[in-house]
Amino acid sequence: MPSRGWLLVLWLAALTGKSAGAVVNERTERNCSLIPPYLPSTAVNTTLRLQELRERMVPMNISAYIIPGTDAHLSEYIAPRDARMAFMTAFTGSAGTAVVTQTKAALWTDSRYWVQAERQMDCNWELEKDVSVSSVAEWLISEVPPGGMIGFDPFLFSLKTQEDYDINLESSNRSLKSLPVNLVDQVWKTRPPIPPHNLTRLPDRVIQRSWQMKVEDIRNQMRNNPYEPTALLLSALDETAWLFNLRGNDIPYNPFFYSYTLLTMDKIWVFLHTNRVAEDLKVYLNASCDGALCVQLKSYDTVLNHLKTYVSQPGVKVWIGTEYTNYALYEIITPQDKLMTSSYSPVLTTKAVKDETEQRILRDAHVRDAVAVIQLLMWLEKVVPAGKETELTASDYVNQCRNKQKDSRGPSFETISASGPNAALAHYSPSNETNRRLTVDEMYLVDSGGQYLDGTTDITRTVHWGNPTDMQKEAFTRVLMGNIEISRTIFPSGTRGVNMEMLGRRALWEVGLNYGHGTGHGVGNYFGVHEWPVGFQGNNIPFRAGMFTSIEPGYYKENDFGIRIEDVVVTVPVNTKYGHNSLTFDTVSLVPYDRKLIDTSLLSSEQLQWLNKYYETIRRLVGPELDEQKLYDEKDWMLKNTEPFTKSGSSVSVCSSSLTLISLTIALLHNIA
Repeated sequence: MPSRGWLLVLWLAALTGKSAGAVVNERTERNCSLIPPYLPSTAVNTTLRLQELRERMVPMNISAYIIPGTDAHLSEYIAPRDARMAFMTAFTGSAGTAVVTQTKAALWTDSRYWVQAERQMDCNWELEKDVSVSSVAEWLISEVPPGGMIGFDPFLFSLKTQEDYDINLESSNRSLKSLPVNLVDQVWKTRPPIPPHNLTRLPDRVIQRSWQMKVEDIRNQMRNNPYEPTALLLSALDETAWLFNLRGNDIPYNPFFYSYTLLTMDKIWVFLHTNRVAEDLKVYLNASCDGALCVQLKSYDTVLNHLKTYVSQPGVKVWIGTEYTNYALYEIITPQDKLMTSSYSPVLTTKAVKDETEQRILRDAHVRDAVAVIQLLMWLEKVVPAGKETELTASDYVNQCRNKQKDSRGPSFETISASGPNAALAHYSPSNETNRRLTVDEMYLVDSGGQYLDGTTDITRTVHWGNPTDMQKEAFTRVLMGNIEISRTIFPSGTRGVNMEMLGRRALWEVGLNYGHGTGHGVGNYFGVHEWPVGFQGNNIPFRAGMFTSIEPGYYKENDFGIRIEDVVVTVPVNTKYGHNSLTFDTVSLVPYDRKLIDTSLLSSEQLQWLNKYYETIRRLVGPELDEQKLYDEKDWMLKNTEPFTKSGSSVSVCSSSLTLISLTIALLHNIA
């Protein structure tokens, strides 16, 4: 027999014409001010795990314990066994920091995840709507008594994180204490094991440079560096995988494997789980010798001791990239004259520029991926009016379409399939508890991507199957204008993305709108869907020809709808009237936008021209692929949705003088940088 609450839900469902699940979805956040507190079904009781952790803290003589949401390689996407913050808090967002004292527990995360945190955490946890170390430190100073020690796992701290805590706690009479063990691991009795391994080498058809060529290239960069490093330590998971043309399956959606590399002028040591390396890979890596191009395989857990032994030698200097080297490894490279640092290792900066083969095959992967997304959008257009499909079924469908494509290796991240108010959460993913039925009355946002043997994809489209409001059409068009303005801009080679990021926001700013996430990120070749150090943030490297990045402005109206338009682009050379050192972006995502949501009266003639040219490109590249796959209905749908636009009404887009001012600003910032 259903409870009174469920009887009310069923009554509301009958009254409103919605499903019971949809009614429940309207009250999915916790309310800790009630007595007793209200917790949605998505919240997890963390009382026992907090109690056990606090018991472990006592013998360590610490008053607080910091739990970052990363792994020993400072990865954005982590394996389930490294999700310590999620285990303790029940919050599964990709960004956050948790802190536990003997009486309180708190989580810090950014605006993308505030609603998600309120849905998943119980009332043992406070939500701090900030991500800065200074905010965490301020809270610690208020909760930890003077003289108290704050414990942390040095393998989960970056150099900058540790330094920022030291600075913020410096005059407070509280200090950090590096612990030799991870306390969460000790209480996590169901911690997942390392997954079954499938370490493989890439086939020759997707490789232009052998691993030996890459090693020699990196060694040349070491030789030519004026600080004369004798060794390079690689800690980010994609560094070792890229250097040796290998892929694994330790991290969901990312073909990485747990590894470190220590590279010198005459030695290569790779630290990984050696029992999972097949004999043919040992032959491929020349693992049976000890020469300059022989890879010596060492146990993953011995990296710290091996590095310590190397550093103890006279006359050595280890080069590290500070963004991805954890504090545990950094602190043993002493004295300081044995250390050389840069934000990113030469492997990451070299990998950022795709070679000719990588560019060609990554473009090819996007053509096939466009077929899958077109299949999804056409299918939804047919079935949504019947009222039977949900966010989850749409997510499953696009993944099924991708799995049918050549060289498919599954999704590149968990699909964001979001309707109505769920789409207002920038990084929402549907679950059984929050799954919403798709209707013609709501906007729908789908952000999805695929892993292919020849590339990684990431694309977002927002659609409406009914009658969008004037505000929804204007917001969508202004988001599209931002996407177009970045895509068509011409800029000097070496310009930083952060110096042109404003172009993605300008049309929204003009009417008081904005979005709270980044404007774009690098994309890999059968690698991470978020590939650093390329993108539009302040710590990204300058653009050079051959770099792939996403462009993804958006707008989110809380509890109503969300809009994002995301395309992957590649930087290509362009000749200008007075110079030849300029770049522009060439869009490689090839799926049309929802025509119903585009108000062409807002577009400038240049923007309209760009849009029509883009649609010509879709027809030219995707049309033959649809023919080859005998998807004739899908081709008809594509042709219908890529018909050229004509101007209607007056334009209130960014005027030419404004664009000139923005271009001058970019040039000025480029010169300053």
